[in-house]
Amino acid sequence: QVQLVESGGGLVQAGGSLRLSCAASRSIFSINYMAWYRQAPGKQRELVARIFNSGTTNYADSVKGRFAISRDNAKNTVYLQMNSLKPEDTAVYYCNALFRTNYWGQGTQVTVSS
Repeated sequence: QVQLVESGGGLVQAGGSLRLSCAASRSIFSINYMAWYRQAPGKQRELVARIFNSGTTNYADSVKGRFAISRDNAKNTVYLQMNSLKPEDTAVYYCNALFRTNYWGQGTQVTVSS
């Protein structure tokens, strides 16, 4: 079983930056991949970024060049650095981990004002 705890959300002006953190309850070495998803009001949850235990990453087209996912194995934590934020990035951001099955965090709100 994996418990995921997100932090770092908040309110920021357009063009600003935020860094989200997701702390896992077990070693992330054993986790196939960890990812960030987001869900805006009235929209489906969508993949934002994913990092495999090999270090390979992939990103949604809408965030390429602005967001960066990274991991700190010693802290069992994955980060999402979000730069040049836009109002359309406003959503609840969820941490996700695949370890035999999918696990989800509780979500953290990111609001970008214009």
